[in-house]
Amino acid sequence: MTREVVAGKIRIGGGNPLALIAGPCVIESEASALRHAKSLRAIAKKVGIPFIYKASYDKANRTSVSSYRGPGIKNGLKILKRVKEELNLPVLSDVHSIEEVKEASKVLDVIQIPAFLCRQTDLILAAAGTGKVVNIKKGQFLAPWDMKYVIKKIESAGNRKILLTERGVSFGYNTLVSDFRSLLIMKELGYPVVYDATHSVQSPGGMGEKSGGERKYIPYLAMASVTCGSDAVFLEVHEEPDSALSDGPNMVRLSELEGLLIKLMKIERAAR
Repeated sequence: MTREVVAGKIRIGGGNPLALIAGPCVIESEASALRHAKSLRAIAKKVGIPFIYKASYDKANRTSVSSYRGPGIKNGLKILKRVKEELNLPVLSDVHSIEEVKEASKVLDVIQIPAFLCRQTDLILAAAGTGKVVNIKKGQFLAPWDMKYVIKKIESAGNRKILLTERGVSFGYNTLVSDFRSLLIMKELGYPVVYDATHSVQSPGGMGEKSGGERKYIPYLAMASVTCGSDAVFLEVHEEPDSALSDGPNMVRLSELEGLLIKLMKIERAAR
């Protein structure tokens, strides 16, 4: 059994029920963030799944320099703080530099280290030093057993509030593939494991100046992850993915989320 990690009032791992981390890829506006958060909270409450809201204030790793990145740290954290306080939700977002960590930790319940930065020692130590929950996305280039070295970096700062997220591995040009052994291997490291079902169907740079994706496969990968014992499922969700400003091709349509969550919880109960 993995260690229990608490984010806000949400308990992940340690034998607790499946949790949900969900929200749009990027903050598109304050109104959009609040609208999505309210809808997601209502769905999670109806289905009965613990919920953490996620959205990026800055997408620093976009394919093109002209791609929308978000409102930036100052305005983005202001929006996430409003979501957190008005809707009583724990919030998660990415940090990309050491300089961001201090300000972000004043608002975020979960500090997320992007997959491409999962070996950046100084960034990881800065995030760990805040005492907040740190969600490390396993790099597309990294073997699951190598995550033990990332864990040691966080633990060296006295922090054992760690989540490990699988999001697929590189498999040829513009293609990712999920090896579900990864979830089982990382669970053996003792910390809760999250499965990112939406980025796992992404095609990085697959549409030239932007990434593509195959959202039709999201439900199947998410269900498979639950049978493998994932402690939480990470889903990027949008009212209208085809109009989203980032990652539209690999996001779940909001109207389809409830049905998917019901299936995931049925599978979890059967697996338990």
